[in-house]
Amino acid sequence: MQVNIPLKQVIDNSYDITIDTIEKKHFDKKVAIVTNPKVAGLHLAYLLSKISAKELYIITVPDGEEYKNQASIDLILESLFNHRFNRKSMLIAFGGGVIGDMTGYAASIYQRGIDFIQVPTTLLSQVDASVGGKTGINNAYGKNLIGAFYQPKAVYIDPHFLSTLPKREFGAGVAEIIKMTVTFNKDFFEFLEKADLHDKKVLQEAIKQAVETKAEVVAKDEKEHGLRAALNYGHTFGHVIENETNYKTYLHGEAVAIGIVMANETAVAMGLMSEEEAQRIKNLLQKYNLPTSYVIKDVNNFYETFFLDKKSSDASVTFIVPIGIGGVKITDAVDKELILSVLSKFGEN
Repeated sequence: MQVNIPLKQVIDNSYDITIDTIEKKHFDKKVAIVTNPKVAGLHLAYLLSKISAKELYIITVPDGEEYKNQASIDLILESLFNHRFNRKSMLIAFGGGVIGDMTGYAASIYQRGIDFIQVPTTLLSQVDASVGGKTGINNAYGKNLIGAFYQPKAVYIDPHFLSTLPKREFGAGVAEIIKMTVTFNKDFFEFLEKADLHDKKVLQEAIKQAVETKAEVVAKDEKEHGLRAALNYGHTFGHVIENETNYKTYLHGEAVAIGIVMANETAVAMGLMSEEEAQRIKNLLQKYNLPTSYVIKDVNNFYETFFLDKKSSDASVTFIVPIGIGGVKITDAVDKELILSVLSKFGEN
């Protein structure tokens, strides 16, 4: 006997991304702003001058990738229960990618799902992490291995927040912009080679193009069954680096920058990219003071950690490798010996 449950309805998860000064908004419901002490100290007063609600609460979690864990989620959920939030209540993610990922995940599981919006304050979160609905936390086995695809109701990208961004954080965001140009937009990459992203008008145009590129990919593959995985270019290697360094040595975008170099070395070894193209990408990363080298202490252990990547299976590792500049290949058919040869270039002498 079989009972079929027809669940083929198409749910509209569309939302708008506004790149401009935040306009004043009032929400006739309970709202909690989730942030960290650093962002709150710099920008909370500005946000509160723009946003009001029937009841408005501030939830502060510790700052840093090492706090992107279940303990922080429990802290957020406990506050929501204490203030009697219901299914009509809403969260606002106010911070970088860590805050956005955790707030979205908390929203997805609180009473089986409440609304949230993104107000990203770092360049990385504005061009990448806040767009697309990936939410989650890290654990001892790796990065973002616990989470859900859960789309925000809106994203507000206000350039005002970038005025206090440290140089390293800025560079980390640029790495994510470069990632998208190499895989999907050669013209945009060539624009970046000549442009100065420290110019506010140029930066705003770059943010716009990066968001449009990611939005187009997400629209075609919301839950990463195919094309969207290409946005993880540099991440397969980068996540291992973050795991090995306990998320304390590199910012996420910095680890991705090193991962991009490793992915490019793989592409060169596979005959998909020229050494000249790989060098152009490395030069662009270095233009924004991003790290491009890393010493792997144990090549075999580094390789085995790939299998904790969400895109990999029991028997194979999925790699995202560029095809020149402007193209990309998603493959689980890269020979192990080739990868070990590439990793050995980054091993200890």
